[in-house]
Amino acid sequence: MTVNTLAIVGTGIMGMGIAQIAAQAGIQVLLYDAKAGAAEQGRHSLQAMLEKLTAKGKFSDDELQAMLSRLTIVQELSQIATAEIVVEAIIENLDIKKQLFAQLESVVTADTILATNTSSLSVTAIAADCEYPERVAGFHFFNPVALMKIVEIIPGLSTQQSVIDALTDLAKRMGHLGVVAKDTPGFIVNHGGRAYGTEALKILGEGVASFEQIDRILREGAGFRMGPFELLDLTGIDVSHPVMESIYDQFYHEARYRPHPLTRQMLVGKKLGRKVGGGFYQYEKGQKISVDSAQNQSSKAAALIADATISSVWIGADLAEDKTQLIDYLNAHDVTIDDNDTPHPDSLVLLAIYGEDTTNAAIRYQVDPKQAVAIDMLTELTKHRTLMPSIVTQERFVAQAYALFGSSTGNKGSDSREADAQEASSATLIAESTGFVAQRVVAMVINLGCDIAMQKIATPEDIDNAVKLGLGYPYGPISWGDHLGASRVLLILERIYALTGDPRYRPSSWLQRRAKLDVSLFTQQAIY
Repeated sequence: MTVNTLAIVGTGIMGMGIAQIAAQAGIQVLLYDAKAGAAEQGRHSLQAMLEKLTAKGKFSDDELQAMLSRLTIVQELSQIATAEIVVEAIIENLDIKKQLFAQLESVVTADTILATNTSSLSVTAIAADCEYPERVAGFHFFNPVALMKIVEIIPGLSTQQSVIDALTDLAKRMGHLGVVAKDTPGFIVNHGGRAYGTEALKILGEGVASFEQIDRILREGAGFRMGPFELLDLTGIDVSHPVMESIYDQFYHEARYRPHPLTRQMLVGKKLGRKVGGGFYQYEKGQKISVDSAQNQSSKAAALIADATISSVWIGADLAEDKTQLIDYLNAHDVTIDDNDTPHPDSLVLLAIYGEDTTNAAIRYQVDPKQAVAIDMLTELTKHRTLMPSIVTQERFVAQAYALFGSSTGNKGSDSREADAQEASSATLIAESTGFVAQRVVAMVINLGCDIAMQKIATPEDIDNAVKLGLGYPYGPISWGDHLGASRVLLILERIYALTGDPRYRPSSWLQRRAKLDVSLFTQQAIY
């Protein structure tokens, strides 16, 4: 299907973003908005933005004029009748969208495709009262549309395959990757993104670490572009919390999607984030004020490091590769390794564990928990180190661990300890937790991606691309599981589930089977 004319109904930020990429692709765009003056305002704002890009050399003057010539404002809905495809981008209200689609059917031809940019509503429900529900589909873009090169294409129960093919081709023509998803709550991206914020909130609620520490671990250690609390502030609690509740309710209170009471409290208290000057962080003129606990942590680090004298280190590791890496690190820092079967009473006991707290790991390794500090080896030592003592670990051993991993130089003289403290932000000391911070969040992201694949909401490849492009994660959830090793991710989840009994941590069957067979998480079963 060749699309010559595309109609946009709803000229807010999303609608005009879609209009922009369509005009850039050489498509004539009809702009309609029921609110008087809204289409004119939307076109004016888009033109101003395109002129700025042209001034920066993004477009030539001829390209700018060509794009602007393709944007036509229409005053009556009947004037969009010539469009081959209509994209609706109005308020997220099911009743209002259904009313609009009834109006659209009264003015367009029988073979015009009707697409909705809904982010959270059922496409089947929107199409239910249409005369031709087979020509209705979801066409969900992400903001900013021109930069987020992904669009979810969602068939309702009655949608014809030709409609999905046409929208896929249109997405490609506009420079976007179209991924096909089932008509389920959250589709792919909003569904796959549930694990990041909800698990971080749970960790915060358990008092494992401050929100600043959690953000830092997940940025520096796990590689996320933004920490979950920075992201919640940016999106706005008034947007994020209702989505959390909606998906949780639509999946009939599935534990994996459970929201946290804190964001409900913040919503009621109008602590909505950047837009109001305060959420988790404080803001002035839209910029975050540096009031986190970094300076206080540095002072505490200095105090710990000043008194630290490392005698020797005994290593217990769940994975041989982790033990090798730690031995290399200790040798590079001239630290004596205690290689006895039982640790010397003066040795720091370093436990590289997965999905466990330090207490249970110490018992499993048959070592004294008063000497034990656990370290998260899911994240690279060169990026960030997370340390977790048990509730009874003696301060001298905590200080030794912090001195060793909070600085790049390890066992040195006291005259250089103060300088080491300035580098201690590369290590974070957290309260005892099953599974650290990065382990819990990353394993939950991967597990949820696997569960989406198991439900056949989308192909593993589309899930991976949609989440990576739509959310900006360092990896898609499926490839991340392969990168870390499915068996390691499974170990984290199995241990957390066993220790907490919380069903949110139960491993997906998709993950379990592929981990046990030692095959890629992209592996799909042949259909006979």
